[in-house]
Amino acid sequence: MTKNNNQNLEARERRIAEARSLNLFSDVFMTAALQDPAACQHVLRILTGIKDLTVKSVRTQYRISRMVSHDAILDVYAEDTDGKLYNIEVQRTDTVNHARRTRFYTSMIDSECLQKGKNYDEMPEVYIIYISRTDLWNAGKTVYPVQKYLGDRKLPYDDGIHILYVNAAVNDHSTAAQLMEFFKTADPDDMSQGDLSRRVHFLKSEEGGYQVMCEISEKWYREGEEHGKIEGKIEGEKNQARRTALELRKMGLSVDMIARAVNFSLDTVKQWLAEGVSPAK
Repeated sequence: MTKNNNQNLEARERRIAEARSLNLFSDVFMTAALQDPAACQHVLRILTGIKDLTVKSVRTQYRISRMVSHDAILDVYAEDTDGKLYNIEVQRTDTVNHARRTRFYTSMIDSECLQKGKNYDEMPEVYIIYISRTDLWNAGKTVYPVQKYLGDRKLPYDDGIHILYVNAAVNDHSTAAQLMEFFKTADPDDMSQGDLSRRVHFLKSEEGGYQVMCEISEKWYREGEEHGKIEGKIEGEKNQARRTALELRKMGLSVDMIARAVNFSLDTVKQWLAEGVSPAK
């Protein structure tokens, strides 16, 4: 028992030491830093340019789940005192379609906040802030706001969605560029970034920060294990429904009837039937 306890303690200490060496492009450290409303507010004020923005609540690694689509795990999901929503995503690889990823996250947020019975004009303003290490658009700017216009660009089109692409590769000496420099270092002795700097200093250099990092790393470890179990169960149920759909098709049932029987969308069942091969049991 003592040996196991020592091994668990060593594993925890190792995870904390690794987290303390990371910067704000790391999931673990960014979660620890930006779950603090004041630190998150500092980042949002600089990147949106809304100087009086006041953060009311922050959720990190917030999961939005749908049975028949991918889950969306939002790195940082904040709300201000005016009801505006903010999603900060930090992209660590260039292998995805960034524009379509932001489109997906926007749709998931909209579906989450537009409850049954609400009118469309009750949908809140949403800001998607997509931060990357590299200049994804190769145009030499630190911040790329997505602009929407009707026709010949004389009429702005406002649908309440605001998308900002921010990168740490281009230093144009703006306040946003200075913030990105700090993201890359997360130097606890650099106090240039106000509440964000104070939060980073606390996490990396003060005794209380050790406990916060410990709790977060342990939480991530447990949730990772639990989510793996849940995903395995859901995938098993989906595979069983697919096998059932194929068998019902052989019996001559219509696609509509099969979709109702297995309780999946018509499009999903059509895809299964088009593939025509049941997954391995």
